[in-house]
Amino acid sequence: MAELRSFIFLDRLQPQTMCYLGSWVRGALPRADVAAQIIEVAPGLDIEPLTDVALKHAEVSAGILMVERQFGYLEIHGPTSQVKAAGEAVLDQLGASARDAMRPQILASRIVTMLDRQHAFLINRNKVGSMALPGESMFVLEMQPASYAILATNEAEKAARIKVVDYRMFGATGRVYLSGKEADVRQAADAAEEALRGIT
Repeated sequence: MAELRSFIFLDRLQPQTMCYLGSWVRGALPRADVAAQIIEVAPGLDIEPLTDVALKHAEVSAGILMVERQFGYLEIHGPTSQVKAAGEAVLDQLGASARDAMRPQILASRIVTMLDRQHAFLINRNKVGSMALPGESMFVLEMQPASYAILATNEAEKAARIKVVDYRMFGATGRVYLSGKEADVRQAADAAEEALRGIT
């Protein structure tokens, strides 16, 4: 039986979180303000039959279907009621509830103030989202399971005027990079951590 590592419902994909996702997804492109469900399981290949269940039970669009070394990931999006129906169908198939998913564990959470120009350059060499600029503050966050990175990013973007520089939601750990004015970054950091700690 598959282990449910995460079961993340996003009520409204925020514009930057959505655009970042849309820059590399290989499935259907999401739109801002639609609902989304992210599911992470182990072993990875078990995500395939669960994807079949989700797509046959509701009118949703699949943005991500990925199997990496140990874990499998599915992201679906669409109208709230349809996304919830697809998610419930997956849970029924697993014989699980959302509460069976692993709670996120914060491994690192730091704010770097007055970003040095060389540091900004190095960050921007590896980013997919917006550029971090010298003099800005930057929030970095690392957690397990990895897929919770999208939840932290989405909630941070709801809470403050920040830039989404990068978020990685696959693999052993998830990582988030946000930048902007220090006060905004601190507010975003609080929201991101609160979202993760609020998972019961």
